[in-house]
Amino acid sequence: MTTVVPTSEEDPVLYVVRFTAEMSWAEAGPEVAEQQVASLCLEAQECIIAGRWLDLASLMITSADLVFSKASDKDLECIFTIICNLVKKPESLDELFEMAKLLSTKIAQQPNDKPALRLKILINLYNLLENPYSRFLVYMNALKLAMDGKVTEHIIPSFKMIDTLLKEWDLRVQDQRDIFLAVSNILKEHKSSPKETLKFLTKYLATFSGEDSHVMEEAKEEAAHTIIEFVKAPDVFQHDLLEMPAIAQLENDTKYALVYQLLKIFQTQRLDAYLDFYATNSALLKSYGLVHEECIANMRLMSIVDLASNESGQIPYSLIKDTLKIEADEVEPWVVKAITTKLVDCKMDQMNQVIRVSRCTERVFGPRQWQALREKLATWRSNIANVITTIQANKVTEEGTQAMKGLAIH
Repeated sequence: MTTVVPTSEEDPVLYVVRFTAEMSWAEAGPEVAEQQVASLCLEAQECIIAGRWLDLASLMITSADLVFSKASDKDLECIFTIICNLVKKPESLDELFEMAKLLSTKIAQQPNDKPALRLKILINLYNLLENPYSRFLVYMNALKLAMDGKVTEHIIPSFKMIDTLLKEWDLRVQDQRDIFLAVSNILKEHKSSPKETLKFLTKYLATFSGEDSHVMEEAKEEAAHTIIEFVKAPDVFQHDLLEMPAIAQLENDTKYALVYQLLKIFQTQRLDAYLDFYATNSALLKSYGLVHEECIANMRLMSIVDLASNESGQIPYSLIKDTLKIEADEVEPWVVKAITTKLVDCKMDQMNQVIRVSRCTERVFGPRQWQALREKLATWRSNIANVITTIQANKVTEEGTQAMKGLAIH
């Protein structure tokens, strides 16, 4: 197999044009091939002389794409490294952006043909760029390629840096929506942690705050999907979904009102409310892939939290038994589950058949919870001020006593 090894003084760009042209036209016969290769090389030279870098990139990427299935991975990586380095040439930001758009779109165009290599080439292109928005554009094409080519495992590690990247890119709201949605879709497809998927879906919905109803409608489907992900998640028990405008619009929606009602049950009510809902809407839950037994388990834990926040810190075993609809010997195991998931801090008093709660997680953290926290902080601040005043008063008294002792000695 032929390999790209430039050994002459010929410009690397022209060498790549010649190499890819020869490979593309190899089957056409020497007479046709020589003419086509010469024509392409001449066109490339003219682009270089005139500084028409976008035209040159278009010429080279088209030829390179034709040989993708014929050349070795090593050759392709070398070819695309030279092509991608053309982004260093333009002085105009507009031309640079168009070149980044052209190259990244073309590279991602055939995701089923060596997708991992194409993704590697896109990442190389990203690192060659300095313009933030051009980088964002390439990254979005990388996400699309990873998703369509089923190589998401190579792009997922970068999601840990999304917040940093967003600051660098300084995106418009619509661009933020696009990236949050793309990332959440990849995480869902990859069957990653529901908690991670939910995090990016929530970021997506948060961009709709303050929008008019027409724009808000765009988020309806994803708002419903976010609710389902929250209900499914085995390790997410607190969220502010009910406070989000994109979620609130579903309350009276013809299609998604029941989904909103399900969220309200999971965030503010107890097991009996869920069982009543399930009795008349089991088909709906099944259509969204919700497992009844898993929902019951989550609602039992949330019901313990609800009891802990409403029973003045002391909950009888009998109340837990009735609320969770379990047998008496199952009370303590469920309380242990609530403790291990860090939903409550409590001690079990077996003698008196009660649990004594010292702390519990808030299921929602809205205005009422903020007000309660503000009041607690004010109380703590007042208590600390009193302690400081007392210490200072004691210090003054002690200094006065020492002075009097000194006078008595004289």
